[in-house]
Amino acid sequence: MTQLQYDNKLLLSRAEEAEKQTKTLREEVEERDRTLHEADRRREDEVDELQRKHKRQTEDLHDEKRALQKTIDELQETLDATKSSLRTKREDCTRLEATVSKQANDQIEIESSNRSLKAKVECLENEINGREIRIAELEEGLASRSQTVDELEAKLRKEETQRRRLHNTIQELKGNIRVFCRVRPLLDGEKDAAAALPVSLPDCDDKNEIELLQSSETALGKTTSKTFPFKFDRVFAPQSSQDEVFEEVSQLIQSALDGYPVCIFAYGQTGSGKTHTMQGPDTLGANAELGCLGIIPRAVGQIYENTSKLAERGWEYTLEGQFLEIYNETLQDLLAPAGRSASAGSDKQTKLDIYQDSEGHTRVKNVTTVKVDSAERVRWLLAKAAENRTVAATNCNERSSRSHSVFTLYLCGKNSLTGESSSGVLNLIDLAGSERLSASGSSGDRLKETQAINKSLACLGDVIAALAKGNRHIPYRNSKLTHLLQESLGAGNSKTLMFVCVNPSPASTQESLCSLQFATKVNSCQIGTARRQAAS
Repeated sequence: MTQLQYDNKLLLSRAEEAEKQTKTLREEVEERDRTLHEADRRREDEVDELQRKHKRQTEDLHDEKRALQKTIDELQETLDATKSSLRTKREDCTRLEATVSKQANDQIEIESSNRSLKAKVECLENEINGREIRIAELEEGLASRSQTVDELEAKLRKEETQRRRLHNTIQELKGNIRVFCRVRPLLDGEKDAAAALPVSLPDCDDKNEIELLQSSETALGKTTSKTFPFKFDRVFAPQSSQDEVFEEVSQLIQSALDGYPVCIFAYGQTGSGKTHTMQGPDTLGANAELGCLGIIPRAVGQIYENTSKLAERGWEYTLEGQFLEIYNETLQDLLAPAGRSASAGSDKQTKLDIYQDSEGHTRVKNVTTVKVDSAERVRWLLAKAAENRTVAATNCNERSSRSHSVFTLYLCGKNSLTGESSSGVLNLIDLAGSERLSASGSSGDRLKETQAINKSLACLGDVIAALAKGNRHIPYRNSKLTHLLQESLGAGNSKTLMFVCVNPSPASTQESLCSLQFATKVNSCQIGTARRQAAS
């Protein structure tokens, strides 16, 4: 037992020792495992580090490779550019060599040309010297001719003054009161009576005669005829154009420009062609034919043309126009602004009064005066006046002018070279119809108008008769018409032209006879010698 216990204890002791060794071995194994694990971890870390380092080195190598490739590409481009530039330089050298060779040849030619030019310069210098001598001679001649030109211009101005005097003398020889007769053509509705016209124009060289055949019935019922011959300064046939009429009038227009009072008026029954003679067609638009224009627009056109020519001789002109209507012995302004016009709705216009200014010229107070600076302005002026003029229907004309229209143009000129001045007046009048009261068939307001028209025309006849007789007192103030035209009717310094307009139709025979008889009275009148007016 004891041995067994001993053996058992020995075994237990060995077993404990074996356990201790086992435990020690285990601990050693665990320690080695930990050591190996740490070694593996360190190895893995080192491997990772080496891989990262390798990756970085690889990336650096790639970057370096790319940089080197870029450098290689740039160097290649530089090499290509250098090669291209080298080729260009070689081509330039080739061209320069050719240019140098050409310039060498050119230099030889230039030297040859230079020698030739030097010879020419010497010739030109000799020629210039000759021309300088010639220029000196020409300048001397120019100075002499400039003096001659000044003398000629002075002579021309004197001749212009002489021309004015001679022109006035010619007009005086023709008569300071002249009468023209104009027979209007038949209208479409009158051509059936063309074979029995009472008006005829005898064939004569002076074209200044007209005859009127009047038929009348006696108490016994017998028809008798009587021929009335008339002779004027000029008679215009129905086919006469506006150009022919104005050609005869143009000399009087020149007198107004020369500084004389000039009056041209159209007389005759309604429908005899007075307005057509003075103004032209009813519509004076921008497209109106020049051949149809009447005396007023043509007169202004002639004045413009002549003032332009006279400007070269030192003359400067200002033109101002006014347009009046004498209606029922009352002055009305045909150019008045809307606020002053009687036709605009007000009771009456601003009152217009006739007066004599400090120089004795006839003027109208409060009248609208328009500066006439273009042909378009004249057409506007005529159109505006035509709109405002009083018209109405009578037995003689469905659109009869019931008033006298008076267009007045003031012409003031001054010569800056000679100091001369002139102040002319041009009155262009379209009188109302001169038919007798019985012929007009008027009643009411038309009757009053006709009586006023006939009264003023009778006063005009009285003035003409007084002038013809040489009376000391001339009744200018008996009517607005003669008062307004006093300066142009027999004032001793005026020139007057009357157009007697004749209607050739048989129905107007008696009225035509009255018109022609009145014109004969005017034609026998003498108003003395016209005097030129100088501007103040």
